Amino acid sequence: MKLVRKDLEKDNAGQVTLIPEEPEDMWHTYNLLQVGDSLRASTIRKVQTESSTGSVGSNRIRTTLTLCVETIDFDSQACQLRVKGTNIQENEYVKMGAYHTIELEPNRQFTLAKKQWDSVVLERIEQACDPAWSADVAAVVMQEGLAHVCLVTPSMTLTRAKVEVNIPRKRKGNCSQHDRALERFYEQVMQAIQRHINFEVVKCVLVASPGFVREQFCDYMFQQAVKTDNKLLLENRSKFLQVHSSSGHKYALKEALCDPAVTSRLSDTKAAGEVKALDDFYKMLQHEPDRAFYGLKHVEKANEAMAIDTLLISDELFRHQDVATRARYVKLVDSVRENMGTVRIFSSLHVSGEQLGQLTGVAAILRFPVAELSDQEDESSSEED
Repeated sequence: MKLVRKDLEKDNAGQVTLIPEEPEDMWHTYNLLQVGDSLRASTIRKVQTESSTGSVGSNRIRTTLTLCVETIDFDSQACQLRVKGTNIQENEYVKMGAYHTIELEPNRQFTLAKKQWDSVVLERIEQACDPAWSADVAAVVMQEGLAHVCLVTPSMTLTRAKVEVNIPRKRKGNCSQHDRALERFYEQVMQAIQRHINFEVVKCVLVASPGFVREQFCDYMFQQAVKTDNKLLLENRSKFLQVHSSSGHKYALKEALCDPAVTSRLSDTKAAGEVKALDDFYKMLQHEPDRAFYGLKHVEKANEAMAIDTLLISDELFRHQDVATRARYVKLVDSVRENMGTVRIFSSLHVSGEQLGQLTGVAAILRFPVAELSDQEDESSSEED
């Protein structure tokens, strides 16, 4: 997603202009939109025209409309987003108050205005506009003379650098040209890794190649790191994982990601982080039920006691039509963060998000047992009996 402009007032009213660039951005946009928002975008409208002879015809005209959003329809398979509402700005083709449906498309700019931009919505814009935020896996796919340095996000692969160096063939009795070129190639790949990979975010760097290229490159890189006392590479040495790929082209990354050794290693990345958090919650529910709560009322009570270590919440709840209910969820998220708790917002499109949805969409793993709450629950249930 590309942020074109952001105009927010002190009271957090204002507007944001964005350009969705990937199919995943349509999902982010769906989560940003709410009923009552104002959406400005270009659209096609069928307009009836009358000629001088009195004959009536119709033309399809591209125009820019500003709608007050009434219904939002997202097709998750096709990643298409349709927004229906009434026209709220003067337009030569569409009357004020007339209904229209805008279909938002990738690479087409739109402006979204809200009376109140809350922390969850602003955070989603930040994440959608910063690929590095979700790219916690990096990969170097290489063969002799060709390397691609990539960032892998939950739904796309971004090539951050392409390194190409002509490597002469080895000749009998004279390998110096080949070796020098190879060293120059390895040096450039090493520089690209340091320039484009944020080791604070990235948890694993795959180095994939056919043959022994990956081993030779890693040996070279860490020998250089020791020589130059390169703390960045030396401290993150354990994050590098060598795997086989059929070539140094970008498409070979798919093979590397399917490697069983990689799958188990990636279990700690954001993509699998939600699954682990949900699994931890179920284990806690089984073994220490006083430290695993779900349902908004119980989780809010635990938060009042400043007991929440990890909050698990579905993004579906932030699409609630009732403003007060939505504000309640946002307040909960802000409060848990203020109390130094971790917040994991689950995508309702993922399996883990669906599972969380079956548990009311909000759950919490607590730092310490909150027994009084469980006692209250038992008392209320016995009173009902």
